[in-house]
Amino acid sequence: MPLRLAVLCLTHMRVRRVNLASRFIENMSVDETLENPKTAASLIDHTVLRPEATQEDIASACAEARQFGFASVCVNPYWVRFAAAALDGSDVKVCATVGFPLGANESTTKLAEADLALLEGAKELDMVQNIGALRSGHLEVLRKEIRQLVERAHAQGAILKVILETCLLSDQEKKSACHIAVESGADFIKTSTGFSKSGATLEDVRLMRQIAGNSAGVKAAGGIRTFEMLRTMVLAGANRIGTSGGVQIIRELEGGAPAKTQPLPATHVPGGHPNTY
Repeated sequence: MPLRLAVLCLTHMRVRRVNLASRFIENMSVDETLENPKTAASLIDHTVLRPEATQEDIASACAEARQFGFASVCVNPYWVRFAAAALDGSDVKVCATVGFPLGANESTTKLAEADLALLEGAKELDMVQNIGALRSGHLEVLRKEIRQLVERAHAQGAILKVILETCLLSDQEKKSACHIAVESGADFIKTSTGFSKSGATLEDVRLMRQIAGNSAGVKAAGGIRTFEMLRTMVLAGANRIGTSGGVQIIRELEGGAPAKTQPLPATHVPGGHPNTY
């Protein structure tokens, strides 16, 4: 029995949009397997966030995303317009960072950054939460900021992912951040920027899925470089993977990565198929 995938971005799915200001909920049909390269690729945000990345690097990433069928190309704000043009006519979405990588901007700055990214073609926003505000107990600041960004994104047919930067948080802070993001309407909660002390861990992904339940997606990012790492993150509860190693992962899989047989639970999985954004 092959490993069955109950995660975001499968071909055969039924998407229920609650309303224009709500998150997307999917009722998955689990008839594809993670060992299918196209299925695995559809989980990946192909990431180019290095500060030294050039236009040629962004163009190459967009071409790779088209070739392999990645969910999105994740870029810094300066490259959103270029990436949108490079991906025009494809199913691959542009994902823009907001408040990246520290999250310590004023909310008005994040809102302005989000507005411009949406105007220039972004359909996904990866926003770093205000970590210092969380750790200082300024929880209403986080709630208001996330709600405002969710409203801006959804009004433009886009989604918001909230980056927690779990490596900087205590277990209780991780729980609080997850609850705040999900209750404030975030479409996904995400582990890491990849620019701090460490990236995604299985323990954090499990915790995030436990709290998010069926109300939000979980994106694992930071240090995911092999198919086995992707597979274990999905089994732990992730339904989106952020990595700059997507091509390496899919080529590994095409070359014959070992098949796994542990089944994934069939469930309502949140998020949204890229074609429906």
